[in-house]
Amino acid sequence: MTASGDMPRRPRLPVRLRRPTRWQDQRATWRDARPSIIASALERATARPSGNWYVLGASGDIGREGRPNGHTVDGLEVVAWRDRDGRLRAGPGACPHLGAPLRDARVLDGRVVCHWHGLALDGTPRAGWEPYPAYDDGVLAWVRLDRLGGEPPLERPVLPVRPDPARSIEAVYDAEGVCEPEDVIANRLDPWHGGWLHPYSFVDLSVREAPAEGTTGTADDGFVVNVAFRVAGRAVVPVRARFTAPGPRTVVMEIIQGEGRTSVVETHATPLGRDMNGDPRTAVVEAVLAASERPGFAAARTMAPLLRPLMRRAAGRLWRDDLAYAERRWRLRASGRFPG
Repeated sequence: MTASGDMPRRPRLPVRLRRPTRWQDQRATWRDARPSIIASALERATARPSGNWYVLGASGDIGREGRPNGHTVDGLEVVAWRDRDGRLRAGPGACPHLGAPLRDARVLDGRVVCHWHGLALDGTPRAGWEPYPAYDDGVLAWVRLDRLGGEPPLERPVLPVRPDPARSIEAVYDAEGVCEPEDVIANRLDPWHGGWLHPYSFVDLSVREAPAEGTTGTADDGFVVNVAFRVAGRAVVPVRARFTAPGPRTVVMEIIQGEGRTSVVETHATPLGRDMNGDPRTAVVEAVLAASERPGFAAARTMAPLLRPLMRRAAGRLWRDDLAYAERRWRLRASGRFPG
């Protein structure tokens, strides 16, 4: 690992004023962002076990309005809903009777009732229909697809350490792009692009620690970044953050020093399958869990319903650019023109 620089003590107020700097005058990072470092980090991430768990989406989106949620994971139809006790249920998305799409069914008394002939499924095996293991972590909904993943199954997904739910605000953003999960993960394992691609959100970004070239183990396998989040005009909030990849389709950013310490941003990439053109599509599901030790944050939590749309909007602006980045990376790889 390489390391340098220290964050100053947390000021009484988190916001600071910085001297204006033109975008073109920031330090170039292309020499530091060596393709071999990013490729090695991606290789280590994709080799880690997932236990065959895939993120479906926000936990709170499942069970609304008496309808099941239909999903596609790597071409496989999946239906998810909640039973009478509010537990997450999941299984094949086709009715075992005549193949009707269960995403168009209704949920009555905790059972999925097919809209073609009324076959009811309560989440237990019936008529050849076998449920999939499902997991609700309170923020995200997961499904385990053993035939698809092909790994030794795990009882539950590999989850990062999160801030206390009673002291944090969570928001989930999702989007889709024409790429593969590795393109999304590679984007997140390149922290050097933040200040150049997202100047409206990040300034004064410097990577203080990065895995050495040729790293093969898991020790010290992460990126530590000093960065200032833009608030408005010259006002910024500086923090130190660490990027790690606990699984093949997940990258986690944790604020380890500065305002919002213990806050995390989890980026999950779920393969959807091929579109009509034969190109791969991937869903990005990003969970932002914001926390703060400041007394006023408790008051902010009471306004969580108003803050969540703003948090999702901020994530959406970043992913507008990052998905374009991931999509171009896939196109270059598919055409054999990707550098390296």
